[in-house]
Amino acid sequence: MTSHPLKGSEQVPLSGASAVGKADPNERLEVTLVLRRQNPHEFEKRLQDVAKGQKSARPLSRSEYAKQFGASKDDIAAVTKFAQGHGLAVVHSDEGRRTVVLSGTVSQCNAAFGVDLQQFEYAGGSYRGRTGPVHLPEELSNIIETVTGLDNRPQARSHFRIKRTNGNARRQRAAAAAQSFTPVQVAELYGFPDGNGSGECIGLIELGGGYRPADLSKYFQTLQIASPTVTAVSIDHATNRPTGDANGPDGEVMLDIEVAGAIAPGATIAVYFAPNTNAGFLDAITTAIHDSTRKPSIISISWGGPESSWTQQTISAFDQAFQDAAVLGITVCVASGDNGSSDGVTDGANHVDFPASSPNVLACGGTSVHASGASITDETVWNDGANGGAGGGGESTAFALPAWQEGLTISQTGGGTKQLKMRGVPDVAGDADPQTGYDVRVDGNSAVFGGTSAVAPLWAGLLARINSGRGSPVGFVNPALYQNSSALSDITQGNNGAFGATPGWDACTGLGSPKGGSLLNVLAPRSKPVA
Repeated sequence: MTSHPLKGSEQVPLSGASAVGKADPNERLEVTLVLRRQNPHEFEKRLQDVAKGQKSARPLSRSEYAKQFGASKDDIAAVTKFAQGHGLAVVHSDEGRRTVVLSGTVSQCNAAFGVDLQQFEYAGGSYRGRTGPVHLPEELSNIIETVTGLDNRPQARSHFRIKRTNGNARRQRAAAAAQSFTPVQVAELYGFPDGNGSGECIGLIELGGGYRPADLSKYFQTLQIASPTVTAVSIDHATNRPTGDANGPDGEVMLDIEVAGAIAPGATIAVYFAPNTNAGFLDAITTAIHDSTRKPSIISISWGGPESSWTQQTISAFDQAFQDAAVLGITVCVASGDNGSSDGVTDGANHVDFPASSPNVLACGGTSVHASGASITDETVWNDGANGGAGGGGESTAFALPAWQEGLTISQTGGGTKQLKMRGVPDVAGDADPQTGYDVRVDGNSAVFGGTSAVAPLWAGLLARINSGRGSPVGFVNPALYQNSSALSDITQGNNGAFGATPGWDACTGLGSPKGGSLLNVLAPRSKPVA
C-alpha cells in the first residue's frame, strides 16, 4: 500500500535527549487525528470578515459550526475503516472538533503510521518519541491534517514567577521597594468596569497540577468576595491532582483560578486538565472551544513554548482551533512568556512564544506596576534582569502579518526601528512583575506570584465582566483594540531584551495595559460613554 509523509509532521529528539531503545511494543497509547474541514473556502471568508471586525460576521453556535465546517461523516468513516484495518480502536470521534481518537499498541501504531517509536532519555526524564515524519495511506493523505499522541514528550511550560527576596543586592533593593496587590486591587488600578461576570464561563487550560477547594474557599473568604463556581474537566485521563508543590503546576492552576475568579466571581470557571503533551494540550483547547455543555466565552492559556519547539503540523492544528474560536465568538487570551525576547532559547536569536504568537489569540505581555492608593504612579516593561524574568515578545517566524498590524514598526534596543513583517507579539499587557505581583494562596500557603501567566486570566476576567454587561460575547477583540488603541495605557519605558518600549505598539507590551472604562466604551458602547 502506497503511503505518503504527512507534511509538517517531522519530529526531532528533544534537546539533549538520546534514544535508548525501542518503545515497548505492547504499550498502549491513544492517538488524536485532526481531520480537514468541510467548506474550507466559505470558512476562510467568514474568518476574514471576523478579522476585519465586520459587524455582519455573526458568531456561529457550536452546532452551526459542526454542521457547516466540522469533519464530514464520510471522512470519519474513512478513518474508522483505516483504524479497523490496523487493529486500532476508535475511542471517540467529534465532528465539531474534527477529531478521531484511536487506541492501540506501539506495535500497531508503528505499522499504521509508518513510524518507529523509541524510548528517549534526557536530563529531566524520559519520553516515548519518534524522529522523521508520520506516514499516511494515499486515500487519507488529504483527509488527515494532524497526528498527535505518538510522541509524549513534555511540550509546554507554565509562565508564572514567584516573588523572591533572597539573592543579590539589586534584587534585595527591588524587593524593598516592591508592593503586591490582590487581583481586585489590580482591577481597580486599571479601572475595570463594575460587574462580576455573571452568566459567563471562563475556560482555563492546565497541563498538570490541581486545586484544593478548601484553599479556594479560604482565599475568596479573605478577599471578602463570593467564591466562583469552579468545575474540573478531565481531558485524556488527566484530572485535578494537586502535587503539593507551589513551584510546580499547582502554582499555575491556583494563580489562574484566583485571578480570574476574583475579578469575575459571578462567572463559572471551567478548568480543563490535560497531560503536558502535544496531544493533551491540543485536545484540551479543542474540547474547551467546542464544549457545548459549559460553553466558555473566554479561554485563558498560561502555557507555551518557543515556536521553534513545535512541529509545523501542531502549530497549524492549534491555530485552526483558534480560528474556530474566532468564528464562534470566543476570546482566547494567551500569556506571551516570561523569558524576554529570547524566550529562553540559547541560540542567540530572538524567539516568540507559541501559542501566543497565533494571530487568532490575544497575546498578553507583562509590565511592572507601582501605585499610590488606587492610582498607578508608574508602569514600565517587566524586565527583572537579576531574576531572569521579562515579558516575552517579538516577531513570529511562523505567522504572516495580520491585517490589523499592518504599518507597525518594531523598536530594537540597540537602536533603530524596522518594519514589522510578521505577526508581532504581544497585543496587550498587564501587571506581571513578581515584585509588584498578585497575592495568591497555593497549597495552603500565601505567596506573591507574577509572570505573564497572571495577565491572561486578568484579561479573561475583564472580558467576562464586559461580556456579562453586554449580553453577548465580544469574541475576537484584536481588530477593535488596534483600531482603538487609545483605550489602552501606552507603555513607553523599558525593554524585554532585544526590543524596547515606544509610543504606540511595541514588542514588549503591545498596545499597552487596560483602561477598563475606555475598553467598555469600545467593546460595549452605550449612548452615554463610561467616564
